[in-house]
Amino acid sequence: MFHGDNLQRVLDAMSDGVYITDGNGITITVNKAYERISGIPKRALQGMHMSEVVKAGYISRSVSLEVLKERRAVTLTQALTDDHKILVSGTPMIDARGRIEYVVTTVRDVTELLQATRAEEQLEQLLNVREQYGPAQHDWPAEPFIVSPRTQACYELAKRVANSAAKVLLQGETGTGKTLLARTIHQYSRCSNGPFIELNCAAMPESLLEAELFGYVPGAFTGASNKGKTGLLEAANNGTLFLDEIGDLPLSLQAKLLKVIAEKRFLPVGGTEFRQTNFRLISATHRDLKALVAESRFRADLLYRICVVPIELPALRERTEEIEPLLQHYLRYFNQQYEFDCRWHQSVIERLIRYDWPGNIRELINLVERLVVTSEQALITTAHLPRDLIGEQFVGKQGFSLKHQMDELELRLITEALQVHGTTRAAAQALGIDQSTLVKKQQRLKAKMMGNPTQDDE
Repeated sequence: MFHGDNLQRVLDAMSDGVYITDGNGITITVNKAYERISGIPKRALQGMHMSEVVKAGYISRSVSLEVLKERRAVTLTQALTDDHKILVSGTPMIDARGRIEYVVTTVRDVTELLQATRAEEQLEQLLNVREQYGPAQHDWPAEPFIVSPRTQACYELAKRVANSAAKVLLQGETGTGKTLLARTIHQYSRCSNGPFIELNCAAMPESLLEAELFGYVPGAFTGASNKGKTGLLEAANNGTLFLDEIGDLPLSLQAKLLKVIAEKRFLPVGGTEFRQTNFRLISATHRDLKALVAESRFRADLLYRICVVPIELPALRERTEEIEPLLQHYLRYFNQQYEFDCRWHQSVIERLIRYDWPGNIRELINLVERLVVTSEQALITTAHLPRDLIGEQFVGKQGFSLKHQMDELELRLITEALQVHGTTRAAAQALGIDQSTLVKKQQRLKAKMMGNPTQDDE
């Protein structure tokens, strides 16, 4: 007989589950592996029709009935419980008269495989999030360029508190290097081996910002991915979360962030189960958060939470010692990037040191790149500077009149033209004036700058 003891012993020795029915769909036997995988004892199944097995809730659908209906091999996934799935493959055994005599079904537990697949998808999401929001490599210079006393004091304080869990609030104008300082804190912290996740709170609308921070479960809202999405709170686990421009965080999200900070757990958008997270929080803003609190645009309790250690970075115009090192650094960087060989004329550096830099380091980087890619020659002179920089007045700083500064500019342009072109004739042609006019202007202006005005000046 098919269910003889010897054959049953063979079936029980198999690692995959086996389920056998006759040609009418009546259960004949199962092996021990099937009992283990399904949790259903053989005695409860023997003699039952497969439709009864489904009706009793043991399985979600019957591959044996599908085989009998289709008269061919069938493979499908069955659900034993909500979170327990098995892969079943049914094969018909045909007798000499062409009738299905038995249906033999093999069963493999794929729950662990599906869990591993989901874990792999979550890991891929996590890596994608960290790659998207993690630090770029060449946005700011390294610490050797931090040379002014005020900036050095900021970095010394940052390093002292880095190894603690204290939350740091970085303040200062846009473009002063708050992101670099945040990365430095991360590098010196206990979570330096973890991820550094950065988010600009002013860069997206509130609805998208919540999804980016908290993530969402499958089907959380119209247009949501059917796989869900890992949020930055989860991606930053065991690392650092840097929230730039936190002053622009909407009030509704401020309340949710406060809860995350207090409880170290959060709910994804559309989710019902809390997820744990543990990260070092560093915040930054160019706004006056106390003023925003007074205007009811920022929560006072959140300010107290994020501002355990405040650090304020000075503007670039207040740390002029760093301007020349930064100019040289980014000139080398963009020369390498664009395969050029540009160099500064000293007068350009002198002029840029006196410039106010309202956009701070970010403006400096953009200017250097612009000068490198637009310069027609290797030597970058003041003639290549934008008009607003050439015409920049320093009366308040230097105490010089407009006439004096215009004379100084004219002399510099003549001097640079001579250095570039070599002869007075070629320099005059480049400047669009006569050779004799160039020589006279140069002599007159030199004498005037030395305090010996010519007769024409008197």
